Amino acid sequence: MEIISILILNAAALLAAILLLWAYSVRIRDVSFIDAFWAFGMVVLAWATWAQSANPGARSHLILGLTTLWGMRLTIHLWLRWRAHGEDPRYTKIMASRMEKKGWSWAKTSLIAVFLTQAPLLFITCLPAQLGIWASEGGRTVIGPLGAVGAAIALIGIAFETIGDAQLNAFRKDPANKGKVLDTGLWRYTRHPNYFGDACTWWGIWLIAAETGLPGWISIIGPLFLTFTLTKWSGKPLLEYGMKKTRPGYAEYVARTSGFFPLPPKKG
Repeated sequence: MEIISILILNAAALLAAILLLWAYSVRIRDVSFIDAFWAFGMVVLAWATWAQSANPGARSHLILGLTTLWGMRLTIHLWLRWRAHGEDPRYTKIMASRMEKKGWSWAKTSLIAVFLTQAPLLFITCLPAQLGIWASEGGRTVIGPLGAVGAAIALIGIAFETIGDAQLNAFRKDPANKGKVLDTGLWRYTRHPNYFGDACTWWGIWLIAAETGLPGWISIIGPLFLTFTLTKWSGKPLLEYGMKKTRPGYAEYVARTSGFFPLPPKKG
């Protein structure tokens, strides 16, 4: 099946799912569960591409497996966090700001500012999986050195993110840590081990896809966009803005700890 047809079908399925989720958000007056769907949506896109491929091979299975492992682990983690803690304050601020500036209703703001914004971003980020799986049909299935390195990087990313999330969960469960800043474990070396793990995973998947030639190389837009989002747009900047206001000592933590790539803490 031609890749354009596959991508169109994938986009249509994603849009249908997004609209259903938007309707649910209007019912419960909360949009922050979209974070859990962010990862699950990529799993759905990867499986949809694989199902439409005529002759998926070893590379297709590898990309599908890594995307599923990363996506389902993160989906379950974020869903359980949302169920336990409720609405994310970041989304509360986004909704309130847009409603005030635009004069929109809650439902319209939810649709335009959150759900219809997330859908294309999710689709773009997942391009390495979609194009990589499709381009691995037929004879382009042998996994070479670049693919092996990519798989190793992706697995490191998944492990890094999983460990970082587990350390943060354990820290939050201890009442003695309320209002404090986690600066041990992986959080000693980077302020965002979860974001770093995300980026590693998708750069690794892109390297596997890149062995297919032009389609894989084109999909570099996915990890580039994800890295920009995590470090410069809606990830780190928004989170740290809130943390500096609510966590005593967070400014000092920022001064000594790398913002993204894991590095030894600065002395001083």
